[in-house]
Amino acid sequence: MHILKPFAVAAFLATPLHAEIDIEPVTSPGGVSAWLVQDDSIPFVAIELIFPGGANLDADEAEGAVSMMAGLLSEGAGDLDAQEYAESLESLAGSVDFDAGRDTVSLSIRTLSENRDAVIDLARSALIEPRFDAAALERARRQQIASLERAARNPQAIASRAFNERAYQGHPYARPSDGTPDSVASLEIDDIRAAHETALTRDRVLVGAAGDISAEELGEILDRLLGDLPAATEPLPDYAEFTLDGGVTVIPHDGPQSVIAFGHAGIPRDDPDFLTAFVMNEVFGGGRFGTRLMRELRERRGLTYGVGTSLASAAHGDSFQGRLSTDNATAAEVVELMRDEWQWLADGGITEADLERIKTYLTGAYPLRFDGNGAIASILASMQFQGFDIDYVNVRNELVRDVTLEDVHRVAERLIKPDALHFIVVGQPEGLD
Repeated sequence: MHILKPFAVAAFLATPLHAEIDIEPVTSPGGVSAWLVQDDSIPFVAIELIFPGGANLDADEAEGAVSMMAGLLSEGAGDLDAQEYAESLESLAGSVDFDAGRDTVSLSIRTLSENRDAVIDLARSALIEPRFDAAALERARRQQIASLERAARNPQAIASRAFNERAYQGHPYARPSDGTPDSVASLEIDDIRAAHETALTRDRVLVGAAGDISAEELGEILDRLLGDLPAATEPLPDYAEFTLDGGVTVIPHDGPQSVIAFGHAGIPRDDPDFLTAFVMNEVFGGGRFGTRLMRELRERRGLTYGVGTSLASAAHGDSFQGRLSTDNATAAEVVELMRDEWQWLADGGITEADLERIKTYLTGAYPLRFDGNGAIASILASMQFQGFDIDYVNVRNELVRDVTLEDVHRVAERLIKPDALHFIVVGQPEGLD
């Protein structure tokens, strides 16, 4: 759900790609846990904080409040209005960025070592004493409503929302994480303040840090940043059972093409077969040229510009889903072909050559993700959110190499269910009702 933001290149990347990454567990004097990769070669520090919960914690009558709140946090804090806050950060060559998603609110801090304390103070002010000025709220409200109204006309967004509404009925995942035009229009300052108190809590935070900072310094910073936040009072949601059966749902929409979102139940990240399922999907529908679906639908038949599938394994629910666009005249053909490809996968279509090719790609590409302190900090926080062990980055490639063809076929037989596929088709598809 979060984009990694590379910045300064970490020194250890000059070493061979098989070199281990030294991740140090840190506990602040106040009890905040973090993971740290210390690198003193560049005077730059990146800190990533993830607060689990996100839009799932929106009150029923205040959908979009957490998203709106996160967007307002750096729109003035303490004695500084929005303009003064932005100018203060700019003068320090630092950044303090908040983002809200379905499962999380995140805070990304990037700073030169010489300006670290001043940038941390600005980040703390945004976290602890945001202004939530009326003018900023109205400006953010107008922007969010305009964005939601555009999304309501976008077939990709329509397909995603329809899929979630049907797949996770009765769960927060069925709601739009940014709210609706009506819900956002009705949000008041009290809703924003309540979202702030609910979503940003000191005892429910995950931290990754990288760069020119020691464990002792990081611990002191974290207590300064987080010590005045409240403790969590709202529980995280229960697991979302996948409630969508096999079939086709057509949502009429004007245009020459149909957008097709499709999928069925998935596999949790903590399942022992998850990594094998991930490798299997990279062969089948990983979204790149050379995958089975791209060869069959684009290269051989010219039915789509691109198609991809993914293990959409979230914090509180899982699906195996994909997306593509095709001409209205070929939508019915694509639906049938996709069912056939799902059956091919379930029947053990992946070969040893397919598997070895994707292993080479995955193990070669993985180290390239660690291309700077910003990216590293983000990865460290994300690893904790996903439940990985602290040494995962150093053993991950070996785990990929250990996946066998027998493993892949067994997991495909277990996970892939052609009859359970449901297709949400947004357009004017010929031959589909």
